[in-house]
Amino acid sequence: MFEHLTTAPDDPILGLNEKFKQDQRPHRVNLIVGVYQDETGEIPEFQAVSEARRRINTNVKANYLGIDGDPAYSKLASELLLGAESPRFRTGNWVAAQSLGGTGGLRVVADFLARCQVTTTIWHTNPTWVNHQSIFNAAGLQTKAFPYLDAAGKGLDFVGMLAALEQIPSGDAVLLHGCCHNPTGVDPSPDQWQAIIDVLKQRRLLPILDCAYQGFGDGLEADVLACRLVSQQMDEAVIVQSFSKNFSLYNQRVGAVLFLTKDQLQANTLRSQVKAAIRANYSNPPQYGAALVRTVLADTELRANWQNELESMRLRIATLRRRFSASLQEKCDHDFSHIAKQSGMFSFSGLTPEQVTHLRDEFGIYFVGNGRMNVAGLNESNLEVTTRAIAEVVGRCAVSAS
Repeated sequence: MFEHLTTAPDDPILGLNEKFKQDQRPHRVNLIVGVYQDETGEIPEFQAVSEARRRINTNVKANYLGIDGDPAYSKLASELLLGAESPRFRTGNWVAAQSLGGTGGLRVVADFLARCQVTTTIWHTNPTWVNHQSIFNAAGLQTKAFPYLDAAGKGLDFVGMLAALEQIPSGDAVLLHGCCHNPTGVDPSPDQWQAIIDVLKQRRLLPILDCAYQGFGDGLEADVLACRLVSQQMDEAVIVQSFSKNFSLYNQRVGAVLFLTKDQLQANTLRSQVKAAIRANYSNPPQYGAALVRTVLADTELRANWQNELESMRLRIATLRRRFSASLQEKCDHDFSHIAKQSGMFSFSGLTPEQVTHLRDEFGIYFVGNGRMNVAGLNESNLEVTTRAIAEVVGRCAVSAS
């Protein structure tokens, strides 16, 4: 019964990361997978998380969580997005559920939309995270793209984006990145976000905000501007969040999904359908990672320590961006200034697939094929090596093209 199967293509990110692991060159550089690495190339553990781990290790129960997970965790996660004083929490027109990271949250949303026939089509930015289409297609939904980057591939094509949104049929859903757009690092300004939301309201489109990098862009509060504008101005919306990056809990799969509804009655109905979607998928989530996040967010001192550490990470990434961009500008007859203007962990470098291949094969420097790089993979020992290699490849390819 399996004889008809053919080999599935490698995942464009995780598959490439496997090739990196198999590469035996000692000075290879991994700028592929979206994990924060410190100056030594290691994934650090937050001190606040370490203390939370110490507190709960002797108090972990073995019983199942509810279908929608730990309600205290979900409330704290939602308050981190919308603010503890959000009117949503007073009126009760919201539903939150713990999920298996951001990816699991997106799949819960997809299953819910398909199961309840809320919509059949999800519109996403071009480009978007490589797994977005797969998640929604697997639930039986159709995905379509609208313009996002300008012709140079370095900035936001806001006019083209807005014009495309104005043509989307009412009742469709629009998938947006809450901050730190993956893969480009290009985000709308506050005024542009407001204009986008105005169109969503006018066209009666359902916004789905994927917020996986809160705290890595302009700051913990600034990064959820779009989420809060949507919450304040729209009756219905969906927000998916992940704590993989901003709590450095990659292998714990800690996330949440927040549904905004027009009233409490609608929330009660929606909660039952969301739980039905989760039950048919993974039944209920694990407790340990969520307990770590809950412990930190619920404790004033631990929360302050976590925020300080997260801010240090954000500032380090911003510094790496500026240094990387400046070093490239010095070495290349090519404009890389856009890298310093982008936000978050990722950058659309502007490198072509051919240049990316040369960097990987000749220098052991790994980018995603479309030129996306993880800025947090840079450090003192590899930044100059990487910029010199890029300068050589870009110069050689430019001569070849001429």
